[in-house]
Amino acid sequence: MKQLSLIIILLLTLASLDAEQVNSADAPEGKVHVYKQVGDTAREMEIFFPKNHDPATKAVPGIIMFHGGGWGGGHRKQFRYLCHYFSTRGLVAATVTYKLAPKARTEEAKRTESRKRVCITDAKSAIRWYKQNADELGIDPKRIIAGGGSAGGHISLLATTTPGLNDPNDPKGYDTSVAAYLLFNPALSAGDAKDPAVDFLQQLKADFPPSIAFFGSEDNWMKKGWDPAYDKMKSLGVKSADFRIAEGMGHGFFNRQPWADVTLIAADKFLKELGFIEGEPTLAAPKTGEKLAKRP
Repeated sequence: MKQLSLIIILLLTLASLDAEQVNSADAPEGKVHVYKQVGDTAREMEIFFPKNHDPATKAVPGIIMFHGGGWGGGHRKQFRYLCHYFSTRGLVAATVTYKLAPKARTEEAKRTESRKRVCITDAKSAIRWYKQNADELGIDPKRIIAGGGSAGGHISLLATTTPGLNDPNDPKGYDTSVAAYLLFNPALSAGDAKDPAVDFLQQLKADFPPSIAFFGSEDNWMKKGWDPAYDKMKSLGVKSADFRIAEGMGHGFFNRQPWADVTLIAADKFLKELGFIEGEPTLAAPKTGEKLAKRP
């Protein structure tokens, strides 16, 4: 039985690696910028620009995405596929490297201060750099969409809502507010409550911007994290939160085809409704018929 369990874990790990390779292999690399230097370490942002984009003549909406990996792993290439796609739809799109926080040892995990703080601080720095360089990049700083997958979804939410966790070296005069969110199974946990700075439920307010969130129906992160957040949104009167379910799917389903394209098509239509994008999605719906259900 133990050997069978190990085999299952190995297969799931390999499937996860293959899923990440699908998206990164299907997209070219973007232009790398350093948004922050910490000692000898450069924090990087990989940016994808629309064809023939001229910052001097046109400012377009920008997207900034944060990869998953349990706050202690992962790579920005997870969102190359998404960023390249939205660049072909006329947006400037960035995928970000941030400081990783290794999982705390048992005795450290009992502390009030969460290890996730360092990730959020870097994410806030990235958003501020994006806004500070809006003219050079050709983006409208008032029309920036933030998002991420799993831990990256959590990071994007807290970087744009929590008032603290700021790097004192960040440029002054730039906040981290955004106009909308693209969230791929954001990993919210009841355990975050011990540190309000990283707890989305404690930072969520009635003026929360429009969002779309994607989850597999079998994803425990939905039941223990996003469901309570979605319920609180409704209690606060937030009417612009779109919640989509992939029936029978688990965590990270959006990394694999055909779900990568299914979620991108839905995100494209969501951004069109907000006026951030024009025309119809250029991706084709899968012939196998996979669809997302809308959560009431």
